[in-house]
Amino acid sequence: MFAVIKTGGKQYRVAAGDEIRIEKLEGQPGDTLSLGPVLMLGSDEGVTVGSPVIDGAQVIGELLDTNRARKIIVFKKRRRKNYRRTQGHRQWGTIVRIAEIVMPGAKAKTALKTTTAAPAEVEAPKAAPKAKAAPKAAAPKKAEAAAKPAAPKKAAAKKAAPAANDDLTQLTGVGPSLAKTLNEAGVTSFAQVAAWTAADMEALGVTAKAEKNGWIEAAKALASGTEG
Repeated sequence: MFAVIKTGGKQYRVAAGDEIRIEKLEGQPGDTLSLGPVLMLGSDEGVTVGSPVIDGAQVIGELLDTNRARKIIVFKKRRRKNYRRTQGHRQWGTIVRIAEIVMPGAKAKTALKTTTAAPAEVEAPKAAPKAKAAPKAAAPKKAEAAAKPAAPKKAAAKKAAPAANDDLTQLTGVGPSLAKTLNEAGVTSFAQVAAWTAADMEALGVTAKAEKNGWIEAAKALASGTEG
């Protein structure tokens, strides 16, 4: 059995046990990731072609290593202009081993495992102690200064009441249909889009559109605008 997947803007023909080098993915060695979307499946029974993808099909790969490829030399010259520039470049890439190809409707035997979410969960609570540090400095002051911390509480209450769902169609290239698909996948706010990683975009199949239209930067601006 083989499958054709698309990742990093390129297509790869893979089978179980293959080791391939693809564009860099977020993760640590030993993680198991879903590589997709799946464009084609082939077996002894025949070939299935997606339109454009095959719903329910999945290719699971084990991340082996993330490193840089051999150096290439980029040399530029302009005739009769005394202009010469030499620059080296080493492209980042990820080596994965194909662990399993899952047919539509079948249950995967390999569990997905990633360690990229752990640092985000540890960093998130750091914002809370900063907000509590300001009122502590006001405690030793006179009774007049004690009333001042009431103002930040009102501001905090306003920030805690944003709308449950943001209008994702404000992002360039996101229409009502795509916005509905993102909402069904659990993406309902600009803050979530602003925090996307490469793996998140790959899982949703929107890497090309997101990078072309700058969704992450636009979402950061919209999120800061709505919070203000």
